[in-house]
Amino acid sequence: MEKISFLIPKGHLSEGTFRTLERAGYVISGGERTYRPVINDPKIELKILRPQEIPVFVSEGLHDIGITGLDWLRETKADVEVLLNLEYARVKLVLAIPKAWTRINSLSSLLEEFNRSGRTLRISTEYLNISAEFLMANPTYKRLYGDREPLIVTPWWRKGENSRVALYLSFGATEAKPPENADAIIDVMETGETLEQNNLKPIEVIMESTAILIANRDSLKNPEKREKIYDVLTLLKGVVDGRKKLHIFMNVHKNNLPSLLERLPALKKPTIAPLSDENWYSVNTVIDKEQFIEILPILRRLAQGLVVYEPRQVLPLEEINSSERGQ
Repeated sequence: MEKISFLIPKGHLSEGTFRTLERAGYVISGGERTYRPVINDPKIELKILRPQEIPVFVSEGLHDIGITGLDWLRETKADVEVLLNLEYARVKLVLAIPKAWTRINSLSSLLEEFNRSGRTLRISTEYLNISAEFLMANPTYKRLYGDREPLIVTPWWRKGENSRVALYLSFGATEAKPPENADAIIDVMETGETLEQNNLKPIEVIMESTAILIANRDSLKNPEKREKIYDVLTLLKGVVDGRKKLHIFMNVHKNNLPSLLERLPALKKPTIAPLSDENWYSVNTVIDKEQFIEILPILRRLAQGLVVYEPRQVLPLEEINSSERGQ
């Protein structure tokens, strides 16, 4: 079988990625010392890169699959197949300004204030494309500046016709830029603590982002690569689904069994097995975590003994196989 090349991210996505891969059953070594860690699947080659680069390299076919952030997929506009929302590394991309500006609480009021005073609004960000789109979609921006693109400034080039609103490319530590180097920032926020420490406040949420699994479209057309890609997808989706489920075991008297089965949720149907005592049965099933508190009173009344496990994975084989056939 042909190997697949799998890009995994460094930075704030790294910890959640390694934890998810390990929970999926992969054993990875050398990740703290090299950009090419070893994985216990000989048909996978790992490489660590910045999440900003991963959508482009996967789109170009230099690698088969990768884990990146939804924010970077939108920023790069890379043409890839999104296979799975991995549901970790949840962040918000926000517009933030100094806390001292108490009269300003939205992009519109920020634009109005700087336009009224005749000053250029300087925004520092790593997200030039998303930021430009966000600004130009704002009704106040359209009223003040029409369809003119904001000035975008990088060390190598400048573009854009509207010098009254300027986006400056940031290479990190974006929250440290105001007030000397920027008036506002557009950056990701997880808890808001970093903004608070730098005397900034968020005034607009532009988008929410999580880690996602992406694939090169041509790689999915290669039968051998596709097989291994769907192996990876199956294991990772098993982790995502497993976080939301509980596996419960209980013993129930035969008189209570019909009432229990009537009220017991399950992925399909619960497994029922007779015990050595003909009056008792063993029942086990997988339920949504959020249902457990709701059904606990029922279990307490009808069952004798209850064992609860959090599964490492719940593998949705039927769903994955259906998805693969539909590709």
